[in-house]
Amino acid sequence: MTGEQVTALLAERIMGWRAAPGRFMMGGRGWKPDWRFQPTKRLEDAFQLLDAADTEEYSMRSRRGANFTVRVQIGGIVGEASDASKALAITYAVARAVGLEPESRRPITARVGR
Repeated sequence: MTGEQVTALLAERIMGWRAAPGRFMMGGRGWKPDWRFQPTKRLEDAFQLLDAADTEEYSMRSRRGANFTVRVQIGGIVGEASDASKALAITYAVARAVGLEPESRRPITARVGR
């Protein structure tokens, strides 16, 4: 599953939006162009997704010179991801916690469990 597919599914499952060609329908006749919500690339969007995810718990950690690691628990399911990109790590951890398995352009440490 590509980053764009993950974004569309998360927009529907977490944000409550409907994915349409080139945009997200936000309800109440509102919409947002798809380029304005890119949680795999923009940290602000990743945090918006994390806030909307109704997490039971989450943690983030990093060491100098190492990847950024995120652990998210949603509905008793834990998703974890680690990457040099904070936005990508947050988004993929949320995706894994809701049962999605994104593909990676580079190795990402991943763990999903209860």
